[in-house]
Amino acid sequence: MKINLSHVIDRGRASEEEIMSLVSCDVSDSLLAAASELRDREHDDIITYSRNVFIPLTHLCRNVCHYCTFTSSPRSGQAVYMSPDEVLAVAEAGVKAGCTEILFTLGDKPELRYRRAREELSHYNHRSTVSYLVEVAERITSETGLLPHVNPGVATADDIQALRQVSVSQGLMLESASERLCQKGGPHYGSPDKNPQSRLQTIRLAGEQAVPYTTGILIGIGETRAERIESLLRLRELHDRYGHIQEIIIQNFRAKPGTKMYNAPEPSVDEHLWTIAIARLLFGGKMSIQAPPNLHECGPNRFIDAGINDWGGVSPVTLDYVNPEAPWPQLDSLAVGTSLAGKTLIERTAVYPEYIFPEDLWLVPEMRTRTLAMVDAQGYVRTDSWSPGKSVQPPSLPGNVNGSPHQHNDSFVSLISKAMDGNDLDEGEIVQLFNARGRRFDRVRSAADQLRHDVNGNTVSYVINRNINYTNMCYFHCGFCAFSKGRAARSLRGRAYNLEIEEIIRRTQEAKDRGATEICLQGGIHPSYTGNTYLQFCRSIKTAFPDIHIHAFSALEVCHGAETLGISVQQFLRQLRDTGLHTLPGTAAEILDDEVRAQICPDKISTKQWLDTMKAAHETGLSTTSTIMYGHVDRPWHWARHLLHLRTLQKQTGGFNEFVPLPFVHMKTPIYTKGGARKGPTFREAVLMHSVARLALHPFLTNIQTSWTKMGPQGAMACLQAGANDLGGTLMDENISRTAGSLHGQEMPPQQMESMIRSIGRVPLQRNTTYGVEV
Repeated sequence: MKINLSHVIDRGRASEEEIMSLVSCDVSDSLLAAASELRDREHDDIITYSRNVFIPLTHLCRNVCHYCTFTSSPRSGQAVYMSPDEVLAVAEAGVKAGCTEILFTLGDKPELRYRRAREELSHYNHRSTVSYLVEVAERITSETGLLPHVNPGVATADDIQALRQVSVSQGLMLESASERLCQKGGPHYGSPDKNPQSRLQTIRLAGEQAVPYTTGILIGIGETRAERIESLLRLRELHDRYGHIQEIIIQNFRAKPGTKMYNAPEPSVDEHLWTIAIARLLFGGKMSIQAPPNLHECGPNRFIDAGINDWGGVSPVTLDYVNPEAPWPQLDSLAVGTSLAGKTLIERTAVYPEYIFPEDLWLVPEMRTRTLAMVDAQGYVRTDSWSPGKSVQPPSLPGNVNGSPHQHNDSFVSLISKAMDGNDLDEGEIVQLFNARGRRFDRVRSAADQLRHDVNGNTVSYVINRNINYTNMCYFHCGFCAFSKGRAARSLRGRAYNLEIEEIIRRTQEAKDRGATEICLQGGIHPSYTGNTYLQFCRSIKTAFPDIHIHAFSALEVCHGAETLGISVQQFLRQLRDTGLHTLPGTAAEILDDEVRAQICPDKISTKQWLDTMKAAHETGLSTTSTIMYGHVDRPWHWARHLLHLRTLQKQTGGFNEFVPLPFVHMKTPIYTKGGARKGPTFREAVLMHSVARLALHPFLTNIQTSWTKMGPQGAMACLQAGANDLGGTLMDENISRTAGSLHGQEMPPQQMESMIRSIGRVPLQRNTTYGVEV
């Protein structure tokens, strides 16, 4: 049959019959273009790699592959296994060089062939190489934090299960499904572990145990093109069944001195490209297709054109011990080469993003916790030590480095223009903006800042206010909260308190004496509070201070108050309004997606309840703020859904005065200390939240605030140059971020705010709560 590549692209991958029709074809522009288009639909402009340290735990092997120089025989006076201390020394060098992965490669079952191997294993109190590998991997992870990827060879179900406890991924190259290559005269003759059925059985067992798995084929060792396709089809069958293959490596044979295949011809670059393209067509766009960057000298762009999306492990510390004659490329030059092909080079861990986030599926809890601490919302490596609330200098913002004109492709530029024109964006389009890196990031940030200037001018506003958190006692169990205090948390967060009304009045007087125009009241949901408690707060403050603006009560507190009084939310809001409440904070929104809320605040109000409460407030004449609390278990599509909810409601009511991104401060929160969350957003993500909000909410919500208590002064200034126009309140008493671990203080006096605003060439403007000008 003749293949129609456009039909393959439409369906997402090729059938066996279609792919076999390409056995005799040359590498054509149309073939490469189809492979690239499938790749780009899933991976967009991202090409990944892992920064690793390579550990050849032993060079002994019971197999005798005719092309291999990795294996060797025992030598007198030399150990045949690396000792744990030797591995630790190399691993620590890897940590200093910024590695996140430790790659264990070793020969197959040397103890079955060599007495020396059995003796050395006995010295370490082990009977098998795999058992020793488990011990070493566990120690290295606990002492260095590196994430192990293990290549143990053909393995049993028990081996795979033991290694699953101490690694994030495992691997075994199929190399070829052709049994012909195991016959006499073939490259695998005399190598029992190269039997294709044994290797496929190992890959199947890994699938049964939900192990993220790396495999692939070795081309140019005597197989035919049809046999290559058959090998890939066998792998596809296993992946279709178990979903566990995280990457397919298409590796080219290299003829090495001292091997039986030294004089064998190496596959050409075109043959390699053809195989990569075939693999992409067979597996579709989502699969990661990898080609080692050090085994050809043609440059990265040709492999990218053929459909790869990953370069594999690249070590700044150790050799490629399988191909020691081929040094790793320098990461800077690899980034430049990738960029010249129109892509952005991004670091990943040893486990691909889609295998990190599902809980209790692909990773054991300890390995998942360690991995979550290393990654951002897309599952890629955090490349700096900044987190919200930490006293760490923010990294310099990316963009305008190693760029290529290709990165400013027409569709992405059009997407930004669409947002700036005030048109509605859909979820996928907003996710594209959140995923921006490199020059795309710079484009989003610059567009948001220009839009901010067009809408808000050159001013940065702020309000003089005081936070009064009237109680830290709460019977809800929000995993992200280190402020609230219930019975089970007394040992974690100090003493409980519940302010008397007299103390609230005293603090209000103190704030008024210092020029505050707003009092912000929020707290935990105290078991004894009712709607009357909240009404009394308003009544007492308004009686004592008729001109103070009361900004109080989240949607959760409003729902709680209404429920305790047995009235509707709208009736309770009217009562609050009539006793002095002016506006509501948009907190308790967290992430407006019930999938996330089920993980971080399962007993809190739902997305619908929050939105309904805000709508009721607006209809009652009470304007509100809106917020997002992000950077924990959420992903970019959750952020997009959140913004779409806000845009939809704002178009209906116009009741939101501002949008306030609140990055998750992780340090002392239950969900993080129990291993279930990331370390808050990265700095790039935090800046993007302000930029994308400016674009996605335009023109309906015009004020974007940055939180100095969470971003820090330097981070807040970066956000003011990326779409934000407001610095929030002076606060006087900020407790919620502080109890979660923030080190950015509880108050920023007006003079300091104005100095910070002027330092970036902007004009400070004191406002009131509803963005009127204070004079």
